[in-house]
Amino acid sequence: MGRLSLGSFPLDNRRLIGALFLTPALLYIVLLVGFPFILSIAFGFSDVTVGNTDLSFVGFRNFLAVWENDIFRQVFETTIRFTLISQVFILIFANILAVIFTQDFTGKWFARFIFILPWATPVSLAMIGWLWMLDTKYSSIDYLLLQLGLLGRGGLLSDNRNLFWLAAPDLAQISVIFVQVWRMTPLATVILMAGLSSIPTDILDQAEVDGSRFMRTLLQIKLPLILPIMVIALLFSMITMFGDMTVVYVLTRGGPVDYTRVLGLYSFQVGIEGGNLAQGAAISLFAFPLLLAMAIFMLRTASRAEVR
Repeated sequence: MGRLSLGSFPLDNRRLIGALFLTPALLYIVLLVGFPFILSIAFGFSDVTVGNTDLSFVGFRNFLAVWENDIFRQVFETTIRFTLISQVFILIFANILAVIFTQDFTGKWFARFIFILPWATPVSLAMIGWLWMLDTKYSSIDYLLLQLGLLGRGGLLSDNRNLFWLAAPDLAQISVIFVQVWRMTPLATVILMAGLSSIPTDILDQAEVDGSRFMRTLLQIKLPLILPIMVIALLFSMITMFGDMTVVYVLTRGGPVDYTRVLGLYSFQVGIEGGNLAQGAAISLFAFPLLLAMAIFMLRTASRAEVR
């Protein structure tokens, strides 16, 4: 039989087919990631503003001005703290849920469907829902706590009828971290589920024959085998959260004062709302070396774990 072809293009040429399938992804990366990144570098080393679009080279002046700003250092510290604290909870919950969802039980498909909704729902729409649930006056969470006797006169948590989730500094930070964990845990869980499903069944069968119980199999066989995948899931989650601004922008706008302001939001406020595109770009670029070093370290860790 002759070789199937579309005109002069052979459909059995793996290199051409591979290039054809990769082209849309490469275009996406170049246009929506690569070009804005290069543009932000050009802006960061210039004095460009909304009113002045001339890219006059100023060296590291913007970066030095940003670093000497006390607000920036506080924002940078807050971003790292939010990211690290949330990752601890995401990793714990994702492992627990991945183990649960890989077991056989009635209604598993529906439970998976419900659980993936936080990640599948548009983030702005989900945050509007949380904004209502954490509202200072009409919070549904406060109403539930009030009915349970935890709020109000003689309440265990507060004598007030509301906790003012987004107005009190500590509660605002807790609220942002909680919502981030709620939003990112499904992605990490799905990645870990894929890792657990890829474990060869003969290894698990051998462990069962040897009399290994559930917890021993989990801690000594399953988790060590999916450690590289766990590192990748953690890396995806950390990079996503480090650059995210939507959650904080919708819930608190960075307040009260600057207690919940993160790097992405601060870059947006300075560069877009404040009109100083150069310093806004410089603020966003401060995250790049840290994320690059973190990615290299975690990928090497995953590679070593896979070899072992």
